[in-house]
Amino acid sequence: MNHTKQLSEINCLINGRKLIIVMKKKIGVIGSGLVAQTLGAGLLRYDYEVMLGTREASKLTRWRLDHGKGQVGSFSEAACFGDILILAVAGRATKSALDMIEPNYLAGKTIIDVTNPIADTPPVNGVLRLFTDFTESLMEKLQQFFPQAHFVKAFNSVGSACMVNPSFETKPTMFICGNHDASKTDVTEIITLFGWEVADMGSAEAARAIEPLCILWCIPGLKDNQWMHAFKLLKM
Repeated sequence: MNHTKQLSEINCLINGRKLIIVMKKKIGVIGSGLVAQTLGAGLLRYDYEVMLGTREASKLTRWRLDHGKGQVGSFSEAACFGDILILAVAGRATKSALDMIEPNYLAGKTIIDVTNPIADTPPVNGVLRLFTDFTESLMEKLQQFFPQAHFVKAFNSVGSACMVNPSFETKPTMFICGNHDASKTDVTEIITLFGWEVADMGSAEAARAIEPLCILWCIPGLKDNQWMHAFKLLKM
């Protein structure tokens, strides 16, 4: 089945007038951890069809019981299922996870990249270390490895507890970037549904600045066990 159409439409006639019903896109999530489960549950809440991809289906037994409409499959099955994909695995495992997927299942797809290139070394005074530098981000590398897909960085600088409809005093800002405008439009729709404002920082190179935001976001948590916060971009 071809899931690469930007919109699924059903045409019908009511009293001789043509009605076009736009169907919500299916979402395939590559990953089965807390972030993947949170985003999957949030999308189900907004009536998206969702399949979580995993290497261990047993990890998602509780999630399936709690979210009866949610589906579970392999990485490849989730990628085939989704019109839009979410990449939600550890940063060091991103390429190996995508390598497990048939390339044609990635072709033309928007991939929401929520990952961060966090190194295995322990933090120092609450400051994490990345395995990338400021000359190239993890998302840029993934875009080079998988040029047939359209990566959009998002959801990488906030904890899972606040990803879906957070209850801050003001609407928080989600920073995104990517090379494909239509894909950023797809991602903006989801982020807006989830109660965020979107700040589009431009092309994939902006991920060099967005990915390190995870370091700043984690400092209050690692130092003071304070994890319920988000960033806000103020404009004049």
